[in-house]
Amino acid sequence: MPTPDPRIEHFLEVVGFGKVVKIRHFKIDDCLITSLVEIWRPETHTFHLSVGECMVTLEHVALQLGLRIDDKPVTGPTFFDWDELCYELLGFLPLKGEALVGSSIKLKWLRDHTIALPDEPTEQQLHQHCRAYILGLIDGVIMPDKSGNRIHLMYLPLLADLERARRYSWGSACLAHLYREMCRAIYPSSKKMGGCSLLLQSWAWYRMSFIQPRAQRDITFLLASRYGLIFIPL
Repeated sequence: MPTPDPRIEHFLEVVGFGKVVKIRHFKIDDCLITSLVEIWRPETHTFHLSVGECMVTLEHVALQLGLRIDDKPVTGPTFFDWDELCYELLGFLPLKGEALVGSSIKLKWLRDHTIALPDEPTEQQLHQHCRAYILGLIDGVIMPDKSGNRIHLMYLPLLADLERARRYSWGSACLAHLYREMCRAIYPSSKKMGGCSLLLQSWAWYRMSFIQPRAQRDITFLLASRYGLIFIPL
């Protein structure tokens, strides 16, 4: 994700994404992710190792990413006039077919057309810019789908009131989404996997120290931020 404008950092903190946006330059190890998927068992939602079973928990989500893991579930209606909603909450009108496909918007189009903040933005402009950034964060880091280039607008109504958006358990949604994507990825016909690979990989490095790269930082909160810089493999 690109670095957020400093003027929306306060609002990112308000919603609960102020910590996860600070993780930078985290390189995903595709071979490690594939190996973990191969030992994932959907019946128990655990990884089956030779020494027993283990799993990613909500506690890990909170420690690795700093996302909220309690309070309201991330859910709600999905029947909206998406054109009108985008114009009201994001400040622009996406073109159907070119940017808006059904109830999804193309991530690249969203990033390219997010309105640049003026020198003295209004509070409404700050909120609109923050919502657009959060949508990109959800699709790019927290709950990406297999396409990697589109995000469902069902999350946008939850961001209408940024104060209320803080009450949602984004960490629980992140973990549930990762579980679902791993359950789908175990089948031979599956070619790609969505879900928060950053969470899965950082969790594996902490739980299985024998595969852990040599980091250039001490262990700190957020745990994933320890590897958010250039690292030297063993």
